[in-house]
Amino acid sequence: MRYPNSLVQLIRELSRLPGVGPKSAQRLAFYLFDSSDEDVQSLAQAILAAKKDLRNCPVCFNVTDEDLCAVCSDPTRDRKHICVVEEPGDVIAIERSGEFGGLYHVLHGVYSPMNGVGPEQLKIGALVERVRGQEGLEVILATSTTVEGEATAMYVARQLEPMNVNVSRIAYGLPVGGALEYADEVTLGRAITGRLRLSSAKPLGASPAGQ
Repeated sequence: MRYPNSLVQLIRELSRLPGVGPKSAQRLAFYLFDSSDEDVQSLAQAILAAKKDLRNCPVCFNVTDEDLCAVCSDPTRDRKHICVVEEPGDVIAIERSGEFGGLYHVLHGVYSPMNGVGPEQLKIGALVERVRGQEGLEVILATSTTVEGEATAMYVARQLEPMNVNVSRIAYGLPVGGALEYADEVTLGRAITGRLRLSSAKPLGASPAGQ
């Protein structure tokens, strides 16, 4: 069966979105076709407004519609800690955890020479300039655990080495509620390597209390 040209074009455009394959694009296209004119107009206007109003924060390159993003303009944030992430969506994920109160730096991608993405396509140079001359900073590398994410973290760490800042990497481990038997070897190995101390160890050879 041959689809109308306008439907084919819509499916083609939708399939260009990240995470949307041909079948998902087809379902979305038919959903939009069955939606009311008002709903489609509202969606189109929201897309156009976001494209018009949103920009990158000039400091951290997160998404904002103001001169500075909400994090950079917040005077209560800890300015001695900068968390480096790949994409703006990663900022949202970390903020949801409620465990980080510092600043961010968004690279807008990962170092991947095979895909034509080098340091010049990322915001690494801006990060180096941002931390230059600042004392007592900790830069936390929170890139993904993919091959590209690891390569990005290593590259950034090398660039920051002469900057006299502390560089750390987010810990790896098991998901909350996860069972050891279902963990892969790499994840389990990194969980062991990155273990946290819960109490001080007794001197070797010490007897249990009361003996």
